[in-house]
Amino acid sequence: MASSSPSTPGIDTSTVHIDLGDRSYDILIGEGLLGQAATYQGLPKSSTALIVTNTTVGPLYTATLRAALQGQHKQVLDVELPDGEQYKDWPALNTVFTTLLEKAADRKTVLYALGGGVIGDMTGFAAACYMRGVPFVQVPTTLLAQVDSSVGGKTAINHPAGKNMIGAFYQPQRVVCDLASLDTLPQRELLAGLAEVIKYGPIADAEFLAWLEANMPRLLARDKAALKHAIQRSCEIKAWVVGQDEKEAGLRAILNYGHTFGHAIEAGLGYGEWLHGEAVGCGMVMASDLSQRLGLISADTAARITALIERTGLPIKGPQLGADRYIELMQVDKKAEAGEIRFVVIDELGKASMRPAPDAIVRDVIAANT
Repeated sequence: MASSSPSTPGIDTSTVHIDLGDRSYDILIGEGLLGQAATYQGLPKSSTALIVTNTTVGPLYTATLRAALQGQHKQVLDVELPDGEQYKDWPALNTVFTTLLEKAADRKTVLYALGGGVIGDMTGFAAACYMRGVPFVQVPTTLLAQVDSSVGGKTAINHPAGKNMIGAFYQPQRVVCDLASLDTLPQRELLAGLAEVIKYGPIADAEFLAWLEANMPRLLARDKAALKHAIQRSCEIKAWVVGQDEKEAGLRAILNYGHTFGHAIEAGLGYGEWLHGEAVGCGMVMASDLSQRLGLISADTAARITALIERTGLPIKGPQLGADRYIELMQVDKKAEAGEIRFVVIDELGKASMRPAPDAIVRDVIAANT
């Protein structure tokens, strides 16, 4: 599933393959990859490329990426969007389209998503829509994007009534996870990314959960070897899931563990008030409590998951929006069917499923965790 080759001294570059037939691609994980021309060899060449980034990441990395892409494209343009979940919307998306149209970009133009999950989702959606589809490459610069949102081809923007409700499944040509980009990541963003790392343990790999418990101090200290292992294992699990269920017809929904409650928190507070990973961390506490109340896992198991999230420094109590508001928001979640909310629950450590839950129990979970 993964292979290694030498890169920066001390850290090998690993490759995780996403097997989707003619839409297959590789995830590269290493240090110093973003600025190496070799990283982008084998990708589509074109006269024009557009780097889509934001006002925070752009000044740090756009020039480095542009220099690395000179051999692939005759001209490399860039557009900087505002930074924040609240800008994952139509106006920001239209800024990308306007840039492409003003520069007369053709259908061979390659888009490069340079930033976190918001930039990755919007760039992918822009690539899916522009001239009905142009190639794009993910260059995620946050931990959350490297372990989750850049992998698997989910692209979207938000709507005031629901998160990620307008989008498309559209796979990138490659994902480039450069550990060096995490050096400039604010600590709050690092913790938010760790929420998406933690989720893979309860849903798919109990041994990985134990590894996270033992190595959380190293991850919080940004130990590169520990981060690389966490990113690689997360990508391997997601690659396995996406390879079986690209468009979330069944199995892939388990990757949304904690997200039903988490998306309600984000929408209820207003996008950007809590980071996505913070809301997901709290959502996993709620989902674990729900799993326990449904008789699927023990109180000790639920407490173990909650303790790891709390040790990470993530919130474990949600905002007091009221049960009615939580339920109203969760009813427009993408996993809901005919208004019935369906939750990702833990059946046992390393195994998850999706099912509805009685309204009274859901209300008890909300009351106990807000």
